[in-house]
Amino acid sequence: MPYGRMRTSSLGLSAVLAGVLLLSACGSERVAAWSDGFQQTRGPDSADRRGDPSCGAPSTGMSPGSGTSELPGGSEDLEKDGVRITGPGRGVRDCDLYPFSAEFQVTNHETEPFTYTITFTFVSRSGEVLAGTEQTVPAVEPGQTVESTVALSRLPPQGPPVAGARIAKVRSVPADEAPAAAGPCPPSGIRVTLGNADAAMGLRVVGLRLENCSAHAYRLDGYPQLQLLDEDRKPVTGVEVLHGDGGISTVTGFDDPPQPVTLKPGQSVSAGLMWRNTVTDGISVNVPYVRVNAKAGAPPVMVTPELDLGTTGKLGVSPWKKDEAP
Repeated sequence: MPYGRMRTSSLGLSAVLAGVLLLSACGSERVAAWSDGFQQTRGPDSADRRGDPSCGAPSTGMSPGSGTSELPGGSEDLEKDGVRITGPGRGVRDCDLYPFSAEFQVTNHETEPFTYTITFTFVSRSGEVLAGTEQTVPAVEPGQTVESTVALSRLPPQGPPVAGARIAKVRSVPADEAPAAAGPCPPSGIRVTLGNADAAMGLRVVGLRLENCSAHAYRLDGYPQLQLLDEDRKPVTGVEVLHGDGGISTVTGFDDPPQPVTLKPGQSVSAGLMWRNTVTDGISVNVPYVRVNAKAGAPPVMVTPELDLGTTGKLGVSPWKKDEAP
């Protein structure tokens, strides 16, 4: 996107957790953490045990029967905002291709269907974060509990083994407002999703992308309409949403005047959100959720850009601009 100067893969925790790491093979000596809390050292003689269900199987870091953590951290790392890690994953465990997994449950305590996006981390026995991943559980009905599994691919030959899984963050949005990046086209005929993120010297820019996935033309003229929401999805006050850069910074294309846009099926537009995370006097404001209306009357979509606004009280938004054809 044209709005930033320094490219990062994402903001906040997801940037730290990005990437897929590899588990060491059973043939090299290492310590495996087991679900009953004891450790066993595996040496070269275990190389012929490929396919053994116990080979290299780490624990979830839970003390048996207690629901508490046996690794650094607390029980809140195993149960958070309706999500609970319940045990180690099941399935074939190949010593050389062991995908460490953990089973978890999502329970919807709300009064309408919600979609949950959970950030999991995988840690060593000392608590070091080795890898992480996100998993989305869509449209959980009120009062329903859904069981699922989160899996880690391979880890590198060097480094400590995985000893457990942790819940780093849970984000939940009403199912009828959840972004639909793939699958059937929403009834609105448009997909609104987060785009790329940029960060440089405290300046943050994150993109919004709208795709016309319908069979008809879609018209826009102006700026996306935004409502900022806190951890409980309640409106955030004291933050100005400004058209253009609002004096936050000079970024190419951000202050371009809005132009009418007609999107043919398959075409898309982008806009940008810009802020600084400066902290001076006062209380820092963090905005995990933003409700987006593409235009007046358009159905809302709730995205999670994780705006760390500091004490600046400003958020700039650029107009919709048609994306160049690939």
